[in-house]
Amino acid sequence: MSIELANESGVEIDESALVDLAEHVLHRMGINPLAELSILVVDEAAMAELHERWMGEPGPTDVLAFPMDELRPHSTRDEEHPPNPALLGDVVLCPQVAAKQAAEAGHGAQEELELLCTHGILHLLGYDHAEPEEHAEMFGLQEELLNSWREVRRKP
Repeated sequence: MSIELANESGVEIDESALVDLAEHVLHRMGINPLAELSILVVDEAAMAELHERWMGEPGPTDVLAFPMDELRPHSTRDEEHPPNPALLGDVVLCPQVAAKQAAEAGHGAQEELELLCTHGILHLLGYDHAEPEEHAEMFGLQEELLNSWREVRRKP
C-alpha cells in the first residue's frame, strides 16, 4: 500500500500509528496492496474552508473524505471483478476538532483521530451512514476494524 500522510496542522500526532492503522483497515477490507491513499491533517481554518467549499457547511469538521476511484470491498468482488490497484482518495483530519470530541467522549485525541481516520477510509470505500441500516453497518464495521487494530497494537 502506498499511504502518504502530510501533517499541516501544527499539532503533533502519532503519524506512524495513523499510517499503520490505514494499512490495517485497507488490508482487512481486501483492498489491493498497490492502492494509494492520502491522509492530510490540517488546522481548523483549513478544515473550515474545505468544509464550506465542498459540503456547504460552515466551520471546521472532524473528517472529510474525497474518493477518487470506485472500489469494492472484498465481500463484493468476484472472479469477474478482481481487485485493481487504485487511487483511493484523500482523508482529511482536523486534530483540534478531534481533541474537542475526544474530551467529550472521555478518551484521548489520538484515539479519536484513529476513529476518524477509519471512518474516512470507509467513506472512501463507499460506505455511508445517511440511512439507519447504512449507519448500523458502517459504524459496526468501524468498531470491528478499530478493535482488531487495537488488538494488533497490544501484541508484542
